[in-house]
Amino acid sequence: MNYNYTLKYRTFDQLLEDVKVDFQSLNVEGKIDPGQLIKVALRVNYDLGLRINATKEKALDVEKKRVRLPDDFYTMNFAFVCGEYSVTQIMPQGTNIQEVPYPRYTETPPVIDPCIAPTVNCSKCNQLSCGCESASCPTPNSCEWPTPVYDSSNPYGDTCIKPRVYLDCKGNAMELIQVINTETRHYKSFYPIKFRDSQYVDCNCPNLNLLCKDEAYIKDGFIWTNLDTCTLYINYQGALEDEDGNLLVPDHPFLNEYYEYALKKRILENMMFEGTNTGNQLALVNAELRAARNNALSVVNTPNFSEMNKVWAMNRKVMYNRYYDMFRSHPGLFNPRTNNAV
Repeated sequence: MNYNYTLKYRTFDQLLEDVKVDFQSLNVEGKIDPGQLIKVALRVNYDLGLRINATKEKALDVEKKRVRLPDDFYTMNFAFVCGEYSVTQIMPQGTNIQEVPYPRYTETPPVIDPCIAPTVNCSKCNQLSCGCESASCPTPNSCEWPTPVYDSSNPYGDTCIKPRVYLDCKGNAMELIQVINTETRHYKSFYPIKFRDSQYVDCNCPNLNLLCKDEAYIKDGFIWTNLDTCTLYINYQGALEDEDGNLLVPDHPFLNEYYEYALKKRILENMMFEGTNTGNQLALVNAELRAARNNALSVVNTPNFSEMNKVWAMNRKVMYNRYYDMFRSHPGLFNPRTNNAV
């Protein structure tokens, strides 16, 4: 189990752009199809294993004995039930302003024909008619209305037309949303929970071997528990995709060549199936791909510092129990003079 918090990622489109730079002529001719190459990137991700997936964590609120898993959930590392907590209320110290586009409204035409009834929604303006002599008419004895002048401080359109919105010079209307976070929860205790064996739970997950009264299992994208309500903390390996669902690949100097040569091999194979002679190029790419794969697997499978430190601590403990504390598990000898154990 690898807790990866530092590896950087890039999208599949960015990876494909680097490959197109090396195959500029084929890119101009339109012989590089992303739909045929995305499955190659998926296979390389699977070949490198779970160690390249990003480790994420989240607190889920269980209601009615279940809670939906995060959209990017891939496999679970471990989980705890959150116990009592203290709430800290703070005064609003900042704002988060979001710019959300409004749906497009039908704008009021700059020139309104009063001869076509009804032209407006208010009763006063509906009384106007073509050729009226009233002083309220914009232009007496005429069906023409003056062309309004754009003013950023006033809504665009006629006074009687609803809704009237403020538009910028590009014709967009925006809404400001202010989000203020004033509550912070400090959890003071955690309780174990046993998970049933599943394809969504890592085989090294400690929750599989716990002996406790609280149990849970994963099914149909939900976590089901025997608790009606609780807060469940989970640490999991996230799927290799961003918030928009785009495929992600690791961005590492020793891993990029593996992805790029894998895509180049598939491009050359597709050209060969179409009748193009690519034997020499394909042989060169196969040799480079083999070396790049070995380098990538060696980098991915190399333990990081925390894993090596854990192995060192475990070996030190085993050696201590074997050579320095070997008699701890045996009862002491009785000394009749002192009536104490030796």
